[in-house]
Amino acid sequence: MKLPMMGVVNLIHEADEMEALTANRCLATVPFGGRYRLIDFTLSSMVNSGIPKVAVFAHRKFRSLMDHLGSGSNWDLHRKQSGLFVLPPSMEDQTDFGKGDLYHFYRNRDYFARSPLEYVVISRSHMVCNVDFAKVLDQHRETGADITVVCKRSPEGLPGLARKAMVDGAGRIVEMQDHFGRLDSNVVSMEMYVLSKDLLLDLVETSLAQGRDHFVRHSILSRLNQLQVNAYMHEGVLGVVNNIAAYYQHSMELLQPEIWKELFFKPGSIYTKVKDEPPTHYRNGADVSHSLIANGCDIEGTVYNSILFRGVKIARGAVVRNSIVMQNGVVGEDGSLENCILDKEVEIRALQQLKGSAEMPFIALKRKVI
Repeated sequence: MKLPMMGVVNLIHEADEMEALTANRCLATVPFGGRYRLIDFTLSSMVNSGIPKVAVFAHRKFRSLMDHLGSGSNWDLHRKQSGLFVLPPSMEDQTDFGKGDLYHFYRNRDYFARSPLEYVVISRSHMVCNVDFAKVLDQHRETGADITVVCKRSPEGLPGLARKAMVDGAGRIVEMQDHFGRLDSNVVSMEMYVLSKDLLLDLVETSLAQGRDHFVRHSILSRLNQLQVNAYMHEGVLGVVNNIAAYYQHSMELLQPEIWKELFFKPGSIYTKVKDEPPTHYRNGADVSHSLIANGCDIEGTVYNSILFRGVKIARGAVVRNSIVMQNGVVGEDGSLENCILDKEVEIRALQQLKGSAEMPFIALKRKVI
């Protein structure tokens, strides 16, 4: 069933401390989980929830984003009406890049105004989760909230950078961090906001008229006493992936079968760009255990507690432990990796040994030869 709601994936000034992994790509297209990109989780959640129209507000380094999304066919968003819209900033006016997301919403206000859909969900791309927005909308309507924020209780904390929120007994958010402060709360905002389209357009115009152009800071946090902002508590897996420590930790958590199954299949499947590859070839002498291996790999060495993306080659005598090797990576004969992250098409020559730590993994830039 289609929801009366449009989706917005907001990439404007998204928090990013991914260092080398975002040197040539935006945060939304950082590879994750063997064959996916970070944006796949948000897009798939929207599509599985019945959202028929999704706009991606691109910002910087969006070439890989355009290549990955294509027509939206992999998410069933290639339609004559509605479907997927990629809205980059104006290339004619370079000052656009420094302005807040409200300014970009205003420039593309026709996207909102011309749609008959009543509600909007605005989300970031770095939340690795599987959310049913139909349930969020149901609660939003039942409580009569002006804005509903998807949140997660995390008593142990999360390694990524996330806003914390204070929620009262009625489920109303009474305080939220302006950015990533030290609010004493175990409730984490998942940066997903459900509100009516009319309210959004009103917030855009009134905030910009006051010289304010940031959606969360200026339209929500400054109006917590005026608007009813409620929290919807997400019960599933959540990974806030916007720094290296979070990327490595949440990637390694996928090696736990219960986390992998819940994240990728409940309440719906996670979709990505389809790339046909042959099955992985395990040659004589290959020793693979407790690992996530994508299609098209060629393995002759040892792989333990690691994630290999498509087309990775592990030569004879090579040992890969506690590491992430992205697409088309090569580890030469008798090479060794431990606590490493190799970006796409990295080649480790024979006999080379690389070692990081769980707290600070070694990172190799895209196409680097070591």
